[in-house]
Amino acid sequence: MIKALHRLFWAAGVAVVAMAAPTIGQADEIKAASFLANGEVEQPTNWRKWTFVGTPLTPNALNGGKAPFPEFHNVYVEPSAFAHFEKTGVWPNGTQIAKELVMIRQNDNNADGSTNEVSGVGYFQGEFTGLELAVKDTDRFPNEPGGWVYFSFGHDKPPYAKSASAFPTESCNACHQASAETDFVFSQFYPVIRAAQGE
Repeated sequence: MIKALHRLFWAAGVAVVAMAAPTIGQADEIKAASFLANGEVEQPTNWRKWTFVGTPLTPNALNGGKAPFPEFHNVYVEPSAFAHFEKTGVWPNGTQIAKELVMIRQNDNNADGSTNEVSGVGYFQGEFTGLELAVKDTDRFPNEPGGWVYFSFGHDKPPYAKSASAFPTESCNACHQASAETDFVFSQFYPVIRAAQGE
């Protein structure tokens, strides 16, 4: 009797585990961007809790005073897309990559834009100044190179716009197509991405 009950409980436990375990399709489901009826993309939520991959900086002082992107770029990848990339080395359809712009800290800056802080002379982050989003969606954007589109929710301090229209192809996609190392993504600037791709 005890053995029979033990077998029954063990079998029930297996059934519960089997029901709780996600299928391959569920495990690989990508959290895609949300779009409005007018074609604008909605501002993502909690992007600062996504997978952080790095922060490039090209300050004005090192670019003749006219850097095209003089801010820090804090870059985050939506976690389900990053997990898929780790498994396959491929950015899946639905990938979202957020880029939050941050100004260089202002604190009696030196001629090269750096500041003298407790840790030494360098470039430090100041205030938020914009949010952008790259989305890969070959179904929604079949005519865009690689299916990638780029959006800006404003180039100013928060709160950012709640939705945004796609940039024209020549504004962003052409540069990514010509210079980005991995599927329109500048992986050459992000060791976190390169490390994930090698797994």
